[in-house]
Amino acid sequence: MSVTDWYAHKSLENGVFWIQERFYESGNRANIWLIRGSHQDVVIDTGLGLRSLPEYIYSKGLLGDDSKRKNPLLAIGTHFQQVGVHKAEVDALANGDNFETVTWLSDREIVEDPAPGWRARQYRVTAVTPTHILQEGDVINLGDRQLSVLHMPGHSRGSICLHDKENKMLFSGDVVYDGSMIDWLPYSRISDYIRSCERLVEMVDKDEIDLVMPGHFNTFGSKRLHRLASNYMASAGACHRASTCVVKSIASLALRASNSRSAC
Repeated sequence: MSVTDWYAHKSLENGVFWIQERFYESGNRANIWLIRGSHQDVVIDTGLGLRSLPEYIYSKGLLGDDSKRKNPLLAIGTHFQQVGVHKAEVDALANGDNFETVTWLSDREIVEDPAPGWRARQYRVTAVTPTHILQEGDVINLGDRQLSVLHMPGHSRGSICLHDKENKMLFSGDVVYDGSMIDWLPYSRISDYIRSCERLVEMVDKDEIDLVMPGHFNTFGSKRLHRLASNYMASAGACHRASTCVVKSIASLALRASNSRSAC
């Protein structure tokens, strides 16, 4: 399958492109966000990497031919020349840690094989040494727009959002999307998630967010963000913590077993 068949994209407002892997039919399918700037372009989340995302982006001309863009495309993820990740997850990415990166993939989720004879059990996270170590307060300067790094742990210890303050856009990754928040992964922590949700609510109250571009599912507005974060905080009591602890234990065992088989 050609790289141009594997992906599809849509142009949104303010120099943002939405990209998805067409034949990965799963709730885990990522929204891949490409943000163009006058001097630097950034892609947030990079999907499975079964076909070359950079090749698709360049072949479709999504970066244009503006000679003022001096810097290579920066990926907040993997598979690119420049790679940024929060400092808490540098080792996981550099070591290709399939446990911490939560590598679950089944054949039924891939409806068209990316290559002859491909099988999901062969899939491994590619080890990548980050070129950009991100932390709270860093600013990714694209020239005509800036993305502020917000450390929002809870889903994972290195979860971040990128905030385009001028355009009131929040690229939320896995911190929040239009559905239940996932706090039962190996490095999830409910107490951290509550503090991150408090921060999200505060940002909405300060009118700093109009649109949320999540890592999965549909985009949504500030009112929905406020409700999602508030509902999580209200429900994260003793019963939720106890049930989450059980699910987390089961998920960790299943994840270790799955990656043990795939390594054979």
